[in-house]
Amino acid sequence: MSRIAKAPVNIPSGVEIKVDGSSVTVKGSKGLLAFDFDPSVSMQIADNVISMHWNKDDKNATAQAGTARAIVNNMVIGVSAGFERKLTLVGVGYRAQAKENILSLSLGFSHPVDFEVPVGVSVETPSQTEIVLKGSDKQLVGQIAAKIRAYRPPEPYKGKGVRYSDEHVARKEAKKK
Repeated sequence: MSRIAKAPVNIPSGVEIKVDGSSVTVKGSKGLLAFDFDPSVSMQIADNVISMHWNKDDKNATAQAGTARAIVNNMVIGVSAGFERKLTLVGVGYRAQAKENILSLSLGFSHPVDFEVPVGVSVETPSQTEIVLKGSDKQLVGQIAAKIRAYRPPEPYKGKGVRYSDEHVARKEAKKK
């Protein structure tokens, strides 16, 4: 039995939700998001609360109900408050600079890396070694952060590379003679 799907999703003020068959559209101050969920799951909206309904004997429907509830909850949070992911550059000469939708990274390669940030995600560089990604779609913000980190993941000996700000890098001891 899915415990996630049992929990209702509260709708904050300023957020509009439209359920049409097996698709849901969420609109708020930070944007508009849409999602098509499994037809074995249905959503009910009553008193600014969304609740999930599904056939409790079907394991697949139970799993899909939990997934749909989690995605809809993230959509509601995204259009009302938004999501943010912070990255930190560690290493001598590692720098980042944001110009509109292009993030220019200097990561110790022979050339600068220019990363084009897609629509729906904004990028800021408060300092040369910090990158802040903001957006309403949690999945997209996380995916873009992972792509930027993949250019130079943190290595275990010196800890150099691009890391999430809350990430702990396990350090290894150097080889002994």
